[in-house]
Amino acid sequence: MIAYIVRRLLLIIPTLFLVTVIIFVIGRMIPGSAVDQMLAHMSGHQMGIEWTREDLLRVLGLDLPVHTQYINWIGGVFQGDLGNSLWSGTPLTSELAVRLPVSLELGVMAVIFGLLIATPIGVYSAIRQDTIGDYMGRTVAVLAISVPSFWLGTLVFIYPSIWWGWSPPLEYVPFWQDFGANLWQFTIPAIILGMLLSGFTMRTTRTMMLEVLRQDYVRTAWAKGLRERTVVWRHALKNALIPVVTIVGLMLPLVVGGAVVIEQIFCLPGIGRYLMTAISTRDYPVIQGINLVIASFILVVNLVVDLTYAWLDPRVTYR
Repeated sequence: MIAYIVRRLLLIIPTLFLVTVIIFVIGRMIPGSAVDQMLAHMSGHQMGIEWTREDLLRVLGLDLPVHTQYINWIGGVFQGDLGNSLWSGTPLTSELAVRLPVSLELGVMAVIFGLLIATPIGVYSAIRQDTIGDYMGRTVAVLAISVPSFWLGTLVFIYPSIWWGWSPPLEYVPFWQDFGANLWQFTIPAIILGMLLSGFTMRTTRTMMLEVLRQDYVRTAWAKGLRERTVVWRHALKNALIPVVTIVGLMLPLVVGGAVVIEQIFCLPGIGRYLMTAISTRDYPVIQGINLVIASFILVVNLVVDLTYAWLDPRVTYR
């Protein structure tokens, strides 16, 4: 097991290197330039000094060859420095220390809500196959997959304010100030974000439960006279969860991508909203740093998902 973990961690290194190259190049392929926007905002003057395009390029380090800029950035990454914002000069590590917990809270709550919705419905659809409850569960799964989270979030945000004069809270409340208000603020966006995850998970849970319920050891459990709850939740579900865990791991990038839009709609000061602002202002170090953090998180989560297989099924071994 330890040797397998070490090998996987070593494989993450070249993967992250390729990721750094991709996000560095794509960030600079975005139409427009941070320098052009700065010149437009300053109207050519700042503190009595006339700035030219060449001056700003030199001050920001954007006049260097692209490969030199990449080497300087990746050298800082190896030292724990993700760079500074071109606009504010604030170190990205400082911003992430404040914004990353917000995005993590939203993501964790979205996964929890998604699983709480998907698992019971998926199991019920399997044990009540081809009944009205099964058809309703499958319909809910299709709707959860089909409805875009940004569209649903916009509807939840707009129509209650029109019909009832109520809208979700927009001012962020840290959990250490008011835990209840913080939890309520994250509940609605987390449910919306978790709907997409729940749809795929629901269908996978139903399919795998149908397969497992036909296995010989489950028939033996029924023949012994065990209660339905014991057979389903203790014997069948655990073996059906391996593909479900895989789906959850594969869906996490979509959850992260959805969080970018959801944070913008519900005014949550997470890294998703910060990334949107950075893209609109062409703040290259912020775009690069946030994408690198997200890619690293997804790679680590995939490793954890793989290790979970051995816990769910003792027959799975890693060498």
